[in-house]
Amino acid sequence: MDAKTELQKYKKILDLKLKEYFAVKIGEAKKISPLAVQAVRNIEEMTLAGGKRVRAAFMYWGYKAAGGRENAKMIEVSMSIELSHIFLLIHDDIIDGDEFRHGVSAVHKKYEGIARKFYRRVEPVHFGESMGMIVGDMAAAFGNEIIFNSKFSPKDIMRTLDKLQKIVSMTVVGEMSDIVLEAKGKATEKDVLEVHEQKTAKYTVEGPLHLGALLAGTDKKVLDALSAYAVPVGIAFQIQDDILGVFGSEEKLGKPVCSDLREGKQTLLIVKALEKANNEQEKKLKAMIGNRDIKEEDVEEFRKIIRETGSLRYSQNMACDLIEKGKTEVLNSDISSKSKNFLVGVADYMVNREV
Repeated sequence: MDAKTELQKYKKILDLKLKEYFAVKIGEAKKISPLAVQAVRNIEEMTLAGGKRVRAAFMYWGYKAAGGRENAKMIEVSMSIELSHIFLLIHDDIIDGDEFRHGVSAVHKKYEGIARKFYRRVEPVHFGESMGMIVGDMAAAFGNEIIFNSKFSPKDIMRTLDKLQKIVSMTVVGEMSDIVLEAKGKATEKDVLEVHEQKTAKYTVEGPLHLGALLAGTDKKVLDALSAYAVPVGIAFQIQDDILGVFGSEEKLGKPVCSDLREGKQTLLIVKALEKANNEQEKKLKAMIGNRDIKEEDVEEFRKIIRETGSLRYSQNMACDLIEKGKTEVLNSDISSKSKNFLVGVADYMVNREV
């Protein structure tokens, strides 16, 4: 199965559903206040501005892997993970101080601009961040609401909602660990991989697969099989994401290249480069990590050091090894062959993608 084509098809279907969904939510918001309408429109713009809908696709295929057959209902409910994703991204942009997401202004930056223009009595940055957090909370409520109002059995709905809260809690722990490692300014490979498991693997791959499988009324055996695939593949996805964050293009990323470097994030690329660097390279790296004023020539120097220390090759090899581990696990599982084909295909796509 061509996973990239399958994801594109799913995105096209889901984006139409999301547009219909937001039209309804805006209609509801109009009965409340202009502020509510503005909040929903901001969530809509950010949701539809980009994203491959990979989490929603995993939710759908988790359902199929567990024997689910009501495809139309599952497509509808898979919107939930996209709204939960937007909630976390809005908060993440505030934490990281990012100005753009998917090529559009971050929600908190929009409200900061509103404050500068209309509300001279308030501090604009604080106003923007406060409103951004609240709008993120609204997106989280939407994600829960979609599952709650879905047409699956009450028992499966409650199991799925319970799982979603656990996914968010684990992601929060991963985010906290990420922030602490950034504050310390140093990390081990083990530290980085633990954050990747908590913050990405459990949230981007395992979580959505489990949500779909739970809506199909699955048992522990299927959930364990999906986890054996999801955790290594999810870690590999984040390693590749970090590589693209350094060597990708700003146009494709939808945010500045090397934003992790500027924020001082401890990625596998940085940890291994520091470990293997000579004195001169180490001095240059430490001067760049967490420096928000680095210039294009600094970015090029950073890329050069990442290559010369072998950090890039090390990270690429680890991602490939993890992908192979995940693929082996799913191929040896008892889930449906069609689901296996998708999961194997998407694993290869995720580690080989350009954005």
